[in-house]
Amino acid sequence: MTLSAVDLTQQLIRFDTINPPGRERPCAEFLGGLLDAAGFDVTYHDFGDGRANLIARRGGDDDRPALGFTGHLDTVPLGHRPWSVDPHAADISDGKLWGRGASDMKSGVAAFTVAALRLGGALDGTPGVELVYTAGEETGCDGSFGLAHGDGALGRCGALVVAEPSSNQPWVGHKGALWLKGTGQGVTAHGSMPDKGENAIYKAARAISKLEEFDFNVARHPVLGPATINVGMVQGGLNINSVPDHSEFTMDIRTIPGQDHAKLREQIASYLGDEIEIETIVDVGGMWTDPETAWIQDVFAIVTAHTGWEKSVQAATYFTDASALTPAYGNPPTVVLGPGEAAMAHQTDEYCYVDRIDEAAGIYEDIIRKWCAV
Repeated sequence: MTLSAVDLTQQLIRFDTINPPGRERPCAEFLGGLLDAAGFDVTYHDFGDGRANLIARRGGDDDRPALGFTGHLDTVPLGHRPWSVDPHAADISDGKLWGRGASDMKSGVAAFTVAALRLGGALDGTPGVELVYTAGEETGCDGSFGLAHGDGALGRCGALVVAEPSSNQPWVGHKGALWLKGTGQGVTAHGSMPDKGENAIYKAARAISKLEEFDFNVARHPVLGPATINVGMVQGGLNINSVPDHSEFTMDIRTIPGQDHAKLREQIASYLGDEIEIETIVDVGGMWTDPETAWIQDVFAIVTAHTGWEKSVQAATYFTDASALTPAYGNPPTVVLGPGEAAMAHQTDEYCYVDRIDEAAGIYEDIIRKWCAV
């Protein structure tokens, strides 16, 4: 296996998988072709037109579950600001690999793919690996929830590596996300006669003002901190001289592991009252693994050996496919560990440091070796 993790990252970036619309299938089929040719068992799981999840396995026994790796193939849109580089050329300069998905998270996908390919046949007769490549993560982990709720799509995994950007530092948790839309309904009337109407924007404004003072009434997490709420969008009105009969606003709630999203939604609805209707847009839970877990300690030691990292307990502010996959696997220990830069996710002129990509492949290979005793 002569393909390097950097080379593979470049090839993956050249697939346009911006979501929407996604179009992940060609990228999934490219990876599946590499893995199939190397002797991995490859299956595709349809996810809409031109889209697919991919699962690849090698090894496996009845006594011990496989080691799981996961990464998503979709990327976010380019944004309105112009790029100074071609976002799909995957050029390298100044020690950086540039392009949409370089950090989030095609470098991580490439690194664990190369690590598994390097070991290849050595995984036969061992617990082996299960590689899960997902579609639709950027819009709420849609692909991974599809796998989690599918009929036997996933195998058994006793631990899970999520190759999201962490600068090759192991993070043992992440926040959840509950995205809600609030709607205010009113009665339209001429702007010169507001008493004849019912202003929906005023309803939204009253609700938004209340949200500034909302108290989750839960203790802050020692690493992830408090749950938070942010009103990110407000829309309403017909024109300047009409009383608006409709308004909408969105709430981005970031929760800490253990918070019950259904109860929180009810709490928000009760707090805002009958003037506002609540609709769920995205609902993904948080993840937390005890850092003293034996496997996590193994990962810490391997990362330190490769990078000189000094042990510290850290977690991600963003959510990942672990929201769906970790519960589906029975809540095994899970770590977020990838070569990308978290601060580069979704940015114009996104990049990943080239050295981190090969470093990640070496870390992943040693994690597999430890798990499979090869």
